[in-house]
Amino acid sequence: MTPPYPVSRRRLVSAAGAATAGLVVGPMLLTPEGAAAHVASGAGGPLPAGLFTLGVASGDPLPDGVVLWTRLAPQPLAGGGMPARPVPVRWEVAEDERFRRIARRGTALAHPDLAHSVHVEVCGLRPDTRYHYRFRAGAEISPAGRTRTAPADRSRPDRLRFAFASCQDYQAGAYTAHRHLAEEDLAFVAFLGDYIYESRPNTAAYRVHEGADEPYSLTDYRNRHAQYKTDPDLQASHAAFPWIVTLDDHELDNNWADEIPQDPAQQTPEAFRARRRAALQAYYEHMPLRRSALPRGLDLRLYRRLRFGDLASVHVLDTRQYRSDQPATLAEAENPALSITGPEQERWLVHGTRTSGSRWNLLANQVMWASNDRTAGPERTYDLDNWDGYRVQRRRLLEYFGSGQVDNPVVLTGDRHCTWVCDLKPDFDDPASPVVAAEITGTSITSGGNADPVAFHRTYDPIMAESPHWKYIDNQRGYVVCDVDRDRMLSSLRLVDTVLGPTATVRTAAEFVVLAGVPGISVA
Repeated sequence: MTPPYPVSRRRLVSAAGAATAGLVVGPMLLTPEGAAAHVASGAGGPLPAGLFTLGVASGDPLPDGVVLWTRLAPQPLAGGGMPARPVPVRWEVAEDERFRRIARRGTALAHPDLAHSVHVEVCGLRPDTRYHYRFRAGAEISPAGRTRTAPADRSRPDRLRFAFASCQDYQAGAYTAHRHLAEEDLAFVAFLGDYIYESRPNTAAYRVHEGADEPYSLTDYRNRHAQYKTDPDLQASHAAFPWIVTLDDHELDNNWADEIPQDPAQQTPEAFRARRRAALQAYYEHMPLRRSALPRGLDLRLYRRLRFGDLASVHVLDTRQYRSDQPATLAEAENPALSITGPEQERWLVHGTRTSGSRWNLLANQVMWASNDRTAGPERTYDLDNWDGYRVQRRRLLEYFGSGQVDNPVVLTGDRHCTWVCDLKPDFDDPASPVVAAEITGTSITSGGNADPVAFHRTYDPIMAESPHWKYIDNQRGYVVCDVDRDRMLSSLRLVDTVLGPTATVRTAAEFVVLAGVPGISVA
């Protein structure tokens, strides 16, 4: 199914470096949680006050456990403010919110090499069960979080409810969408990229990024992540349910591709590789990810698969770390050597969707698959940073989706700051090309600020008339809630009325339906 690809020099160098150098953040990171107990809580003097300023989070739910996360950061915008020594952090998982029925407990080591973050991989929990968790360090107790395990692998759940979101530029507005997201009843949230933005501080913005420039160093990226994590609505959303995360471009540099920055004339290869290492380490430090995602060389392994009984598999993609450089023209976009995933990840995706055994195969994806012309009339204008720039690979995968080897593929996408609901077909320029899958490109949490729907539709409605695979478009802020059962997937677009204020109302603006066994999507 997948033709041979040239292996990039960076992939060879990275693999060799990982084999000889070990984990970039050092062997101390492999210490089991229980081994941290020998470190006395008072060793090295008292800890600063205000340890849990960044809240708590959980992620990557399995049938028997989840990842629990926190970071000790009494001075979150000044490097963290912790002493340069390991600190033991006790954790508890309980069956009740008062922590009277403890299911699991232990001690983890918050190490300075990981900015005193903690990633606890709890196991031994019951499938499809809600739990509560918290941390203790020194004399302080963290806020409590709520999480939920996945259904057992061989179970046949009738229903799965989750949400997906993306693009939360701190400067663009308040996280009013997160305030409402935290109140939903969900099994998990899939966050599809642009968790932070690397842009410079803008004193005219709704609220201003920390620092004086874009982040470049590890300390810079730690401070930027910490600023985002201080937001109480984002903390509430993290504490309400487990998250499944992946990144896009702004966690590092706008429109980067593998080892190539947006502006190669301004960033040398050596400088960008150092920036990439810093950005990916800081990303790991601030996300509820497993040890398998620890950065190795230049890479952070993010593509992975999570299963929810036999009802759904979530295939998490990474379309940044392994992609070919973006083409400059449509002719170049037809180059069969170009890949947005890299060959290894494409083989993983094909094999995983073919053998998942799931009723639904959901792709947690960063940039838009559907063809997206930006100009009405005969002229064709595309953003070639999207799958529009990697047309041979896209056609190959969409032909595979239509081959009968994968059940009910649905692509869930971020990036666009708009809602774009589309049928997917191998050849978008051929009216006879069959519909093989559906894509919901969700809107942003804040990026783009408050929208102007009138101007948006004035521009894009004429293009929609020429794009029959587009089923719905909108550019307001919010998130998408998906209700999956054995017969259909119903997705609700939840929009807030403003991000330029501390509070907002939320409404369901539209609903979209994918029927099992029927490729494509419709507006309910």
